[in-house]
Amino acid sequence: MKVALYGLYDVKKSKQVIEELFGYFKHYNFLVAVEKEFLEAIKQHTNVKGSYAQFTGFNDLDTSFDLMITIGGDGTILKAVTFIRNLNIPILGINIGRLGFLATVQKTEIKEAVEALIQNEFSIKERELLKVDTNTDSDDFKDLNFALNEVAINRKDSTSMIIINTFIDDEYLNSYWADGLIVATPTGSTGYSLSCGGPVITPSAKSLVITPIAPHNLNVRPLVIPNDSKIKLQVSGRSEQFLVSLDSRIITVEKHTEIYIQTADFKLKMIQFNNQTFLKTLREKMLWGRDARN
Repeated sequence: MKVALYGLYDVKKSKQVIEELFGYFKHYNFLVAVEKEFLEAIKQHTNVKGSYAQFTGFNDLDTSFDLMITIGGDGTILKAVTFIRNLNIPILGINIGRLGFLATVQKTEIKEAVEALIQNEFSIKERELLKVDTNTDSDDFKDLNFALNEVAINRKDSTSMIIINTFIDDEYLNSYWADGLIVATPTGSTGYSLSCGGPVITPSAKSLVITPIAPHNLNVRPLVIPNDSKIKLQVSGRSEQFLVSLDSRIITVEKHTEIYIQTADFKLKMIQFNNQTFLKTLREKMLWGRDARN
């Protein structure tokens, strides 16, 4: 099995996990390539020995890889997507972070996870991404113009709210007077959108959600729309610039730039073990059904 490995550069809190994982790599004769900076941190802070292939970005990977394993949290997976892009390499996330809706393998479950991989006891679940374009020639959106969780519009250099004129399939929807606006995938519905009052959407739902950030008009609510919708955003306000974030990547954009958002033409593949489901993860992470009084 050929594996790409990526993780947090601060490996001190994941030292035990890394050493255990590399032990299984050696035992099962996995072919492993490690992201360059992560490998340097591993060599410095763990007892892992030996030489391993390295990669630094998308151009160093190809379809010969069976999967990518990430060590960290959901943010680590969001970063890993920029390495994989449209290569259809499935991702398996080992969670050493907090919630972990995407990184679902806990650090106490590594042996079981590796054995399930060897025995092919898993399925591949596809997650949709968003693509962003603009009406300008900016290079900022030429390469990494996609997001797994959400695309968010935020104010910049001002405490004043911004106005976001929003169109769906060229039909005017609303002018959001708010701190910003989120367009989230079902995967991203448990992230930034959820913290702003958006709904939880199951990953297989063919939907997107538009969620305002602290809207001035209290009757404005999140809106679920079909995933084949094409969204156009026009931003105005006192500042000459605003921010566009694609997951964790932030781009400064001039005020009169139009933002076009739609579903990307490729999907991310996630490994789901047979004993895992999204609903099970949701119950565990959100503590649904638990009552502290009992």
